[in-house]
This record gives sequence, C-alpha cells and structure tokens, in this order.
Amino acid sequence: MMREGTTPRRAGTARAARHLALLLAGATALSGCQSILDQAYQPNVAPSENPQIVDEVQKNDPRAQMGAREHPRIVASYGGEYHDAKTEKLVARIAGALTAVSENPSQSYRITILNSPAINAFALPGGYLYVTRGLLALANDASEVAAVLSHEMAHVTANHGIERQKREEAEVIASRVVAEVLSSDLAGKQALARGKLRLAAFSRQQELQADVIGVRMLGEAGYDPYAAPRFLDSMAAYARFSSVDPDSDQSLDFLSSHPNAPQRVDLARRHARAQGMEGTVGDRGRDYYLAGIDGLLFGDSPEEGFVRGQTFLHGSLGIRFEVPKDFQIDNKVDAVLATGPGETAIRFDGVDAGETTSLTNYLTSGWVAGLKPETVRMASVNGLPAATARASAERWDFDVTVIRIDDQIFRFLTAVPKGSPALETVSTVLKSSFRKMTPQEIASLKPLRVRVVTAGPQDTLATMAARMMGTNRKLDLFRVINALPAGTAVSPGQRFKIVAE
Repeated sequence: MMREGTTPRRAGTARAARHLALLLAGATALSGCQSILDQAYQPNVAPSENPQIVDEVQKNDPRAQMGAREHPRIVASYGGEYHDAKTEKLVARIAGALTAVSENPSQSYRITILNSPAINAFALPGGYLYVTRGLLALANDASEVAAVLSHEMAHVTANHGIERQKREEAEVIASRVVAEVLSSDLAGKQALARGKLRLAAFSRQQELQADVIGVRMLGEAGYDPYAAPRFLDSMAAYARFSSVDPDSDQSLDFLSSHPNAPQRVDLARRHARAQGMEGTVGDRGRDYYLAGIDGLLFGDSPEEGFVRGQTFLHGSLGIRFEVPKDFQIDNKVDAVLATGPGETAIRFDGVDAGETTSLTNYLTSGWVAGLKPETVRMASVNGLPAATARASAERWDFDVTVIRIDDQIFRFLTAVPKGSPALETVSTVLKSSFRKMTPQEIASLKPLRVRVVTAGPQDTLATMAARMMGTNRKLDLFRVINALPAGTAVSPGQRFKIVAE
C-alpha cells in the first residue's frame, strides 16, 4: 500500500476491480519492455583504454539522457530501489559476464534492483536496466537471471526503443489522417484497427528478436542457454498461482505487446538446442546465486504494509483489517486491492485529510462518481469517526466508507454486480475488522524473506513446505518458487528456498 503521508494514484485489478476506477478520477499505468523516445540516436561513445565511471562514459550519450529523465519515475512507480550489498554484487556479476558478449560491448549499463514484489524486468535507452526483487526471488539460479538481463540488453543494443517510437509516430499520423478523411465510417474504423494490429505485431517481433539475441548471449557467456525457457515456465507458473482465475486464457489479449508464454518457451528451446543438448552445456550458477539471495525481502515491504492470509497490517500507519474468506489480497504501492467470488472487488487506500473537517462533506466533495447523496451517513468504526455512502455506475453497486485517524483519511470502496447481496456482507466485514494496531502487534510485525535451507534425512516435500510463512497455500508456493513439478521427491542435502521471517 502507499507509504505513510502519500496521496495514492488510482488503479484497479481483475475485471470487477477495474470498475472501481469508475468512481475515481485519473489513472496512470506503466508497461515493461517499452520506452517513450523523442529523438534519434547516432552512436558517439567508443571503448576507452582506461576504466571510467558510468556517469563519465554516458555524459554525452543522448540515449542515456533519455533514460536519466525517465529513471526517477520508474523508481518511484516500483516502490524505490532495493539495496542489499550481497544481492547487488550478485546481479552485477551476472550483468558483467553478459556485457562482454553483448552486441555492443562498449555499451555501459546502470542496473537497478526495484523494491517491488512484482515479477518484472525492463530497459530504458542508454543502458538503464531494471529488475525487481520479486523476479530475483522467483529465479532459482544465476543463468535464469542472466536470461532476463540478456533479453533486456538485447532491447538496448537492437535500438528497439527507437524503432518502436518511429513506428508509433507513423501509426499515430496515419490514424489521425484516416480519422479526419474517413470520419467514422466503416472503412475508417477498419483502417484504424489494421494500424493497431500492425503496431502490436511489430512489438511481438521485437520481443521475439530480443529472445533470440538473449539466448545466444547466454551461451557465449557460459550460462545454461536453456535457462530462458525454464524461467519463462516459472513465470507462467507464478502467474497461475497468483491469478484470481487460474484458468483464464491470457492469450485472448489480442493486442498484447508480448507473445504468449507457450510460443516464447517453444522458440527459446529451439534456439537453445543450437548450442547443445539440455543438461550438457553451460553453467547454471545455482550455489552462488542462492547464497546471493539468502535473506532477500519477499513480498510486501514494511513501508507498504503486510498481507498475512486474509489480513492486511500496516505497522507505520498502525492499522489493520480483514477481507472475507476466499478473497485474494493484492498489495500495490498505491492501494490494497482484493477480489473475491461473484466479481466482488475491494479497494483500500489513504489520503491526507488536509483541511477536511466533515467526513460527510468529504464524501460528497466530488471524488466519487455516481454517489447517491441520500445514502450518506455518519458512522463509527471501532470507535473511530467514519462516514458511509452508496454509489452506482453501469452494472455495478458500490459501498464507500471513509474513516479518519488523526490527519489521515482511509477509504474502502467495495464493488459488486448490481443487486448482489454481497455488498452489505463484504462491506460489513471490512468495517467491523478495521482498527488501530496495538503497540505489541506493531512490534511483532516482521517482513518475510527468502531463506535458503537444506533438506535433512527425514524431510519431505510436505515438511519443507510447512516451514513457509505468509501464505495459506504453502505447498503450492513452495513448489512454484523452487520450480518443482508435481511428484518431485526431496533428497537429503538438497537446498531449497522457503519464505519465512
């Protein structure tokens, strides 16, 4: 959730959660593997005989200037930078090996570990590379992280950002001309649709090209070239684990800028085979990788609060609440989102109270679209001043509850399909469970971390998974973060990742 004292951006998740945005004004989004560029680039940096710091090498590089402009926004969007000397040295070691075999060895890179549990990595012009700690926690060896970084380096060295910008500019101009000349007739709409498809296909082509370059770099750097398809499988497994609807078909997103996972996995394996049979080429680097991530922060950071089962706790803000059974909580930087059965969704966030003196006046001040003024009521939530109201938009009903603690206003928005009795049930659970934490509760709240443990003679998959914390699906998460297929047996001496305090 948002850090203490910040004003959150608006966001949504899943189908029902996205409809919460109908109540709020404004939205921002960030997508990986893309850059917004505003000028072309002519290379002007040559290898130096003397080592130099990155700032010196990049000072006259226009691409680096583009990346520098975007860097603060990227870092802020992903919860800041994650600093841990051991992990940073690990990532630098992997990147260094890849740089020597890249398409442009003179290209310098700035690598930032983002303090986010999301599984993501991307690049900006000028060699700005980003990898989340969530991705590092999911990976099981150095070659898997090398596969990700080599893919992002390929975007940089292949000038994909500049190519994408030029293509986007051409499509925007073409779309504008079509719209003005053909107005809203069918031919005009079809031309606009074809333009979007061409742009989407071009983006998929870039992603696949980066995969090809990345697999080649893996082999030349001495890493296992099969790490790319292996980690794509792990990311797909984690996505299924995290999804509210595990059976949903993500390939239905026709204009997605990334190819679907099965296609990429198949192509990556085919390119890896050109370097040798699986298991016979390259180093995975598992031992030194596990040593480098032992103790890595996992999941929520203390500044954004913690999710423990059905409960959200925030030590700095001193608050906690629970969601109903069968709901899944997704703790974002800007808000806490929860989705449950029957397309029910919850959003929780907080804003500075400012000059607000009346919570009922705050509810009717215009930030809620579709509010029903006649439903606004003063209330008390576990002794705290509060106000509630109902709202309606399209086919959705909403409960809006605001609670004040000192100079903060906390906001619950619950969305259900029109007429659903779940609105009262769910909102009641939220309001009845929201309260201030005790000093003892705050003191006992500790973040979860990746811990590397060794299996003993009596250990089984079940006993290892039982040591997991922070989830009620211990065995499932243990299998996912260790990339263990069903039926895997545990052998004494094997090292595994668990999630614990």
